Amino acid sequence: MMRLNLKRVYEPAQATDGVRFLVERLWPRGVSKDAAKLDGWLKDAAPSDALRKWYGHDPKKWEEFRRRYFAELSRAPDRVAPIREAARKGVVTLVFAAKDPALSNARALKEFLEHEGAAS
Repeated sequence: MMRLNLKRVYEPAQATDGVRFLVERLWPRGVSKDAAKLDGWLKDAAPSDALRKWYGHDPKKWEEFRRRYFAELSRAPDRVAPIREAARKGVVTLVFAAKDPALSNARALKEFLEHEGAAS
């Protein structure tokens, strides 16, 4: 089973985070690359620009956002290959910028990866 964590980019990095991947299409405001302490920036693992703009973190659109995002990820599995590879070796933290973790694309991505892992 994958060991995936979620963490806002504005929270300090910790050794227990393991491998840290930013899973946002846009760089978070007010955060330097040094301060983010990332192992990688996986822009392509984030929702497409069109989907991101449509969603706008509207709670009423969450379920449909997840469905569309999962479809995007299913069509291009190579987008999340670095996450899968790192998770085979240890803990991975998906780093995101959204204010509400419950409505973040990182949460949806984590659910997608965990469901995908359980299915294989």
